[in-house]
Amino acid sequence: MSDLMARLLALVHSPAGAEPLAVMRLSMVDWLACGIAGADEPVARIVRDMVLEEGGAGQARLFGGGAAPMRVAALVNGAASHALDYDDTHFAHIGHPSVAILPAALAVAEHVGADVSALTSAALRGTEASVRVGLALGRGHYQVGFHQTGTAGAFGAALAAAILLDLDEARTAQALGLVSTRAAGLKSQFGTMGKPLNAGLAAAGGVEAALLAARGFVSNPGALEGQNGFLSTHRADGAPHQPEGWLMTGVSHKFHACCHGLHATLEALASLGPLDPAAVRAVRIETHPRWMTVCNQPEPATGLGAKFSYRTVTALALLGHDTAALDSYTDALACDPAVAALRDRVTVEAVDTVAETAARVTFDTAAGPLIAGFDLDTPLPLAERAQRIRRKAAALLGPDGAEAAWRAVEGGTVAEIAALLGPV
Repeated sequence: MSDLMARLLALVHSPAGAEPLAVMRLSMVDWLACGIAGADEPVARIVRDMVLEEGGAGQARLFGGGAAPMRVAALVNGAASHALDYDDTHFAHIGHPSVAILPAALAVAEHVGADVSALTSAALRGTEASVRVGLALGRGHYQVGFHQTGTAGAFGAALAAAILLDLDEARTAQALGLVSTRAAGLKSQFGTMGKPLNAGLAAAGGVEAALLAARGFVSNPGALEGQNGFLSTHRADGAPHQPEGWLMTGVSHKFHACCHGLHATLEALASLGPLDPAAVRAVRIETHPRWMTVCNQPEPATGLGAKFSYRTVTALALLGHDTAALDSYTDALACDPAVAALRDRVTVEAVDTVAETAARVTFDTAAGPLIAGFDLDTPLPLAERAQRIRRKAAALLGPDGAEAAWRAVEGGTVAEIAALLGPV
């Protein structure tokens, strides 16, 4: 058995302390808020309508209403919860774990009658698995064009589903081997409906692999790391040895409704306080080269594209638009003449010495230069993180909706969590 496979299987019974489980619960609330708020987005409606037209046993609820078989429920809920691109990120592998893992885990938990503790535990282990597969794949995998949410995320979804289905070690290994041939996702879909679909495909593929393994389906457990396996065929260049401890606690939650690669820039800008856009003659953003192919669309014409544009979000923020608000990313605003004029004063430079989680911003003003920097890797205390997620959930769902999500995750049942997605 390979080292990575052994580590993934060991996660099933690895003890988790209070902090990893607390962070997982925060991510569950965050994921619910993003999914409920994203349920009426076009990508969510299209995938949901397709699934409901096909019919099938109503095993698990869908964001926006209805129920469907587990694996297609995971497809819908993954796409819906990533539709706003407002969900969490783990920078160890530059992927969005919750939108791949939680749709799979909740669908299976709802069908098998698991409790919230079992759901949280399985989701934690699935998230950890996705991060560790992502580390093994390395930056080369991401840089060449693969989307780790869809690739590494599928392995985490499979592990979470296998745990909730109570598969033994041999069948869990079969599920992880089988999902190796289903994991997929390309960065070329960024800024389109294809990006959130990557999350749904990862979740669905994970559930499918676990369900097949539960029925005795035999695949190649070496398909992850063996000859012609996933790592060797997908430009993996990650370190063979991985750190100890629960890496999931390093997950970063979004507090701006756009690509996470833009957040350090927005936090740096916010640290300077309000600026008069008329006094800003030019803006220079220095970022890690890796983000240049992710969120540096120079002149997006759509709200979706604006979420992947340094120049546009900087212009929006300087003009006073709330970058945490969903209605700041519309086609109309992306094409607004005032936004375009200010956007054209912004340049973006790739600088090797800037960390992947950081940004430096220089404003050329009539009064002289203003310089600010920010690093998303700066630890955020758990209490502060919880407070910001509460505010975010309230902004997306309203105070009552946010409180209902919080209560369901912290002390409710899986049925209560599922009911928040929508009526059957």
